[in-house]
Amino acid sequence: MSTRSADPWAALGDPTRRGILARLIEQPRSVTALAQGLPVSRPAVSQHLRILKDADLVHVRVLGREHVYVAKSDGFARLRVELDAFWSQALANFKIIAEEENDKEIEDLQ
Repeated sequence: MSTRSADPWAALGDPTRRGILARLIEQPRSVTALAQGLPVSRPAVSQHLRILKDADLVHVRVLGREHVYVAKSDGFARLRVELDAFWSQALANFKIIAEEENDKEIEDLQ
């Protein structure tokens, strides 16, 4: 298995994985508990969990024969840093555009 983490943005691109993750944020759950109420099979849930685990968004605790999955808060920290950087840049760009428009309007008035 690779020591590199998969891209968490790609992992979150699938709506089923986002749904699974939303359930894990509420509380840790087994594969069987996660599969209940989802429109996919238990093996498919396991595959989705593997992708989320490779993206460092969940980890698994083995309790006897049961595997319980837990959302990893530090996995979200990396996403938060990237989102904050995107948002900061977007706001900075908006400010530049707004100031340019304001300067143009002032010039048009003169």
